[in-house]
Amino acid sequence: MPLTRDEDIKALLEETRTIAMIGASDRPDRPSYGVMAFLQRQGYRVIPVNPQITGEHVHGEFVFRELSQIGEPIDLVDIFRRPGAAGEAVDEAIAAGAKAVWMQLGVINAEAAARAEAAGLKVVMDRCPAIEIPRLGVAKVG
Repeated sequence: MPLTRDEDIKALLEETRTIAMIGASDRPDRPSYGVMAFLQRQGYRVIPVNPQITGEHVHGEFVFRELSQIGEPIDLVDIFRRPGAAGEAVDEAIAAGAKAVWMQLGVINAEAAARAEAAGLKVVMDRCPAIEIPRLGVAKVG
């Protein structure tokens, strides 16, 4: 079951340091652009992943084509993809050794969540960390 209790979600956010954001955008009108900036202001290292803008920089971070290229430990994979594409992102997160996956608001994929949990990852679904961090009073990282 995905995490639903406030204390579990807060604990996950407090133990997270490095976030890989699948579907990060360089367009200011996209939600992922604002959420990435918010997470950085909270002290998280956010590594953008988007094959369409690989090699560019978003908020000062190099954009990778896929998670497997990052080459450093990932605490949380934040998924800004359609629900049907979330499964592929979850499989990448499992292969990359991430500790958790976070499916954004409107991203609901029970099969992908079950695969992540079976592989030992924590799962949050249909929520946004930029909403949950202030709501839960999560302290800044660092």
